[in-house]
Amino acid sequence: MIGLIHTIKNKSELLKKKKMDLIIRVKEIKGKCPVYKLNDSFKLVNGYRLVTKIPLCMHSLASIMPHYNALKVAEPCQFGLAGIQDKTKAYVQCLNPAAYTNGGTVIFEITRK
Repeated sequence: MIGLIHTIKNKSELLKKKKMDLIIRVKEIKGKCPVYKLNDSFKLVNGYRLVTKIPLCMHSLASIMPHYNALKVAEPCQFGLAGIQDKTKAYVQCLNPAAYTNGGTVIFEITRK
């Protein structure tokens, strides 16, 4: 039992030391997005607080939601989201199928800070 408590305490300390904030940046836009422009960015601070100076699109949040908790504490390659050139960055895309909606599909680059 003491070993288990010690392990939990070590994991807790490790999580505190890990970078928990995420920076989400618009890396690419396929088509025409009515919300984002190239290189727009926003932050997810402390794992739950969105910090932004720009409007956000619900499609983008829906594509980030399944991954943000895992990306706070683990490497993107563990989830198949790592970039080809930089394995520390994750990539996801919004849910808008630009080729069929005349809208824009946005590719997001996610980094920990």
